[in-house]
Amino acid sequence: MKILTGNSNRPLAEAISAYLNLPLTQAAVRRFSDMEVFVEIHENVRGEDVFVVQSTSFPANDNLMELLVTLDALRRGSARRVTAVIPYYGYARQDRKSGPRTPISAKLVANLITVAGADRVLTLDLHAGQIQGFFDIPTDNLFAAPVLVKDIEQNFGRGNITIVSPDVGGVVRARAYAKRLDADLAIIDKRREKAGVSEVMNIIGDVDGKRCVLVDDIVDSAGTLCNAAVALKEAGAVSVSAYVTHGVLSGGAVARVSAAPIDWLVITDSIMATEAVRVSQNVRQVTIAPLIAEAMRRISEERSVSTLFD
Repeated sequence: MKILTGNSNRPLAEAISAYLNLPLTQAAVRRFSDMEVFVEIHENVRGEDVFVVQSTSFPANDNLMELLVTLDALRRGSARRVTAVIPYYGYARQDRKSGPRTPISAKLVANLITVAGADRVLTLDLHAGQIQGFFDIPTDNLFAAPVLVKDIEQNFGRGNITIVSPDVGGVVRARAYAKRLDADLAIIDKRREKAGVSEVMNIIGDVDGKRCVLVDDIVDSAGTLCNAAVALKEAGAVSVSAYVTHGVLSGGAVARVSAAPIDWLVITDSIMATEAVRVSQNVRQVTIAPLIAEAMRRISEERSVSTLFD
């Protein structure tokens, strides 16, 4: 078993490597003067079971290309099996035709990864579960819920908590969290006027006097979370916190969260923290390295990974 990483999230790869007590495979991932990606693997991988850890986060296209070129290098190096470990699967929000003459880019990226040489994919909290069906190779979609629920229990206990879905599309996820925590459930009914802009319309459920915990899979501009937090406070919530798997946090999102009535925004390290995240007073990361590392170990040993979904 060997572990490679690109440049998208080296700290996570190093944490996975430490958990498995296995050094990262020596490789060079660099650019030519015109920014072409070049990968050179400095160890023999013939007949090896290789895992490539690479989130396709910002800069998404560069990191995706690094992944594709690395997969091709491993295939041509005669690796026995190559698993693409993609903690954050970019382009996942483009999982359907949103209008006439628009692409389904999540499917295109799945095709690229398969053709580049991946034999299987390991990922975390896909934006939509059906994206697994876009791949024609085995795909394991882990859930961050066990990690985040544990953190919620440590910081909030189990009393007087209401789990809140920031939109109707996240109700299944929020219900799963509420069930684990034996908590109440509320839903934010919002209307999106255009991409990246949301307007809270109504709150379904009782949040008066409750400690509200918003849960979602991706926070990008943070407009939805901040609007939801304001609405919950106006409806009588005692406090509002948010737990989100993938902290994209583009542009001025961190400043927006800092100015909103959100006590804590907790994200995983599926995406490497920016400087703004590291210095923020109310944004905190928890690690999913043990979860992913354990899944990698079980895949390599041909053991079941289904218990990790619980």
